[in-house]
Amino acid sequence: MGVDIKLPIGLMFSIFGVLLTLFGLFTKSDKVLYEPSFGVNVNLWVGIFMLVFGLAMLLMAVAGKKREKKA
Repeated sequence: MGVDIKLPIGLMFSIFGVLLTLFGLFTKSDKVLYEPSFGVNVNLWVGIFMLVFGLAMLLMAVAGKKREKKA
């Protein structure tokens, strides 16, 4: 019985990842917005990375809870 911080961190990164990914998808045609980043849609790529990281943290939290119940 300990404090498991993976669940809130996973939720936070997943929510922010979804928001950034959607923003990146809706603004992908805006060339002026992505001019400082050499035309790379940074919002989309960082959003995808954050979403994957958040989902991995959530999966680890769920797996930890299942393992804790078995023991």
